Amino acid sequence: MELNILYLTAASIGFVHTLIGPDHYLPFIMVGKARSWSFQKTIFITILCGVGHVLGSVILGLIGIALGITVGFLEEIESVRGDIASWLLIGFGIAYGSWGLRIGFRAKKHSHGHVHNEETHHHSHHHLGRHTHIHGNEKSVTPWALFVIFVLGPCEPLIPVLMYPAAQGDWWTLVVVTLVFGVITVATMTLVVIVVFKKLVNLQMGFLEKYSHALAGIIIAISGIAIKLMGI
Repeated sequence: MELNILYLTAASIGFVHTLIGPDHYLPFIMVGKARSWSFQKTIFITILCGVGHVLGSVILGLIGIALGITVGFLEEIESVRGDIASWLLIGFGIAYGSWGLRIGFRAKKHSHGHVHNEETHHHSHHHLGRHTHIHGNEKSVTPWALFVIFVLGPCEPLIPVLMYPAAQGDWWTLVVVTLVFGVITVATMTLVVIVVFKKLVNLQMGFLEKYSHALAGIIIAISGIAIKLMGI
C-alpha cells in the first residue's frame, strides 16, 4: 500500500509539474510550426528533450545519494539549474525572435523601378526566394539548442521522491519511482504537443505567416519569463 502511494505520488507530480510548466511543450509546438517540422520530427524532438530533461535530474539525484548529500542541498542545486535553464530559454527566445523579425522584414515585398526602351517599369519582389519560411533545415542547431536547455532544466519535485526509497536502501523501488516519474513526464509533454500541434499545423496565419519565427521566439521567451517569475 505504501509503495502504491509512492508510485501514485511520482506519477501525479510528473503530470502536474509538466502540465503547469509551459516550457515543457510550447518551444516544440511553436518552433515546429515556424520551421514546418513534420509531425514525426516534432514528436521525436519532444521525446528526446523530455528524456534528457528527466535524466539530468536523475543523474544529479543519484550522485547526491552516492555522496550522502542532503535533500535541501540538492534542491538548492536544482534551483540554480532552474535559474540557468530559464535564462537560457529567455535568451533563446529573444535570439530566435530577433532572427525571425529579420526574416519577416526581408519577406516584405517592395518595388524597384528601371528604365527599358525609355519606359519606366516597376516590379515587386522580396529577398527570400519562393518561400518565406524554412522547411526543416537539416543543419539547423535549433533542436540541439532545445536539447541542451532541457537537459539543464531541473525536475525539482523528483528529488524528494527519489530520496525516500534511497534512504531505506530500497533500490528497486528507486528505479520504479524514477521510471514512473520519467514516463509520465515525457508522455504528458508528448500528449500536449500532439494535441496542440495537430490543431496548429494547418492554421492559416495570413500576413503573420512571415513572422512565425518571431512569434515563436516571443512566446518561448515569455514562457521562460513566466517560469522565472512563478517558479514553476
